Amino acid sequence: MNDLATPLSAFAALLTPAGRALLDEVRGTDPARELAVATRLRREHPAELVSAALGQERLRQRAVAKFGAADAGRMFFTPNGVEQSTRASVASYRAGRFRELGVGSVADLCCGIGGDAIAFARAGVRVLAVDRDPLTVAVARANVEALGIGELVEVREADVADVDVSSYDALFVDPGRRGGRGRIFDPEAYSPPLSWAVDAARKAPVAALKIAPGVPHEAVPGEAGAEWISDGGDVKEAVLWFGAGSGGGLEGGSVRATLLPGPRVLDGRGLPDPQVRPVGRYLYEPDGAVIRAHLVAEVAEEVGGGLIDETIAYVTGDELRGTSFASVYEITDQLPFGVKKLKALLRERGVGVLTVKKRGSAVEPEALRKMVKVSGPHSATVFLTRVGGAPAMLIGQPVG
Repeated sequence: MNDLATPLSAFAALLTPAGRALLDEVRGTDPARELAVATRLRREHPAELVSAALGQERLRQRAVAKFGAADAGRMFFTPNGVEQSTRASVASYRAGRFRELGVGSVADLCCGIGGDAIAFARAGVRVLAVDRDPLTVAVARANVEALGIGELVEVREADVADVDVSSYDALFVDPGRRGGRGRIFDPEAYSPPLSWAVDAARKAPVAALKIAPGVPHEAVPGEAGAEWISDGGDVKEAVLWFGAGSGGGLEGGSVRATLLPGPRVLDGRGLPDPQVRPVGRYLYEPDGAVIRAHLVAEVAEEVGGGLIDETIAYVTGDELRGTSFASVYEITDQLPFGVKKLKALLRERGVGVLTVKKRGSAVEPEALRKMVKVSGPHSATVFLTRVGGAPAMLIGQPVG
């Protein structure tokens, strides 16, 4: 049998002096030149080792968006690890929250390649990182070594259900949410199931469970506080907090939207749904975390506005009011939906750069851009949406 026939053995070969030298040699390889580089290197190195090195370099390049170039260039990854790991900015924020709650040690269950464990350690928290997959554990250990945080992180291969975490100040669980057919939406189909993670969290002094941001609110346990987190406008995750009611934490039953960078924090106050009103001069587009947390009413109150439609999370108002939780646009035109009408208006305005946003419309932005064929020196934003239940187009410009 080939010594590099299994993913684990191929990864182990990358950690040898020869493997590390090869990783250095393929660093920065352009994907378009990968075949030529592989052909050249296979003249002097085993083909499997060359494939493993080039595969690792591809993963490192993909990981830059989550971990930054400095860390991604030193770390090791698996395809699932890149896909499922927490973005470093989000993990760092969460680790800071643990420190604010007085946590000095945490059991990180389902640790994956170690992204969260790294953030905990850099925040000064001692970590037990646990995963049951041998390859994932090997990668996590390599990352701990590569980043020089071995004194604070123990990586253990085990089933999380068999690990005694009673001696740790806190628990963090990031269940697997991908299977053989892709993303898993049923929380009870997570690995481990959400119900198991909730039971474990209830026994810990402080606990946080990372879950998909699309989790139904009715699936959140009553004793947990729920936080939706976005980074740069993209919703990244939801976190269920247990036992974190002190030190600025979330009480059971409370809801929060946190926007990074910042953080900018919006706590729910149990406000009723905003009233529907005619489209005003300004349109406020709440951040995705605000929408997921069902806190559009809090934004509407802040800006003195109402909804354009009872089913659409766009807030409108007549006055320009600053908010940290929504993007603001000045609306110049409101039209019933129609491609010909839009095309004529954009031609009249000399619009050559068109941003298309949609909420409550079946029309795809790219398809609309192709149909209108804009040309000119100006720019505009068009919102495909519903106003008072009817398909509509709102045209405007970002404010500030």
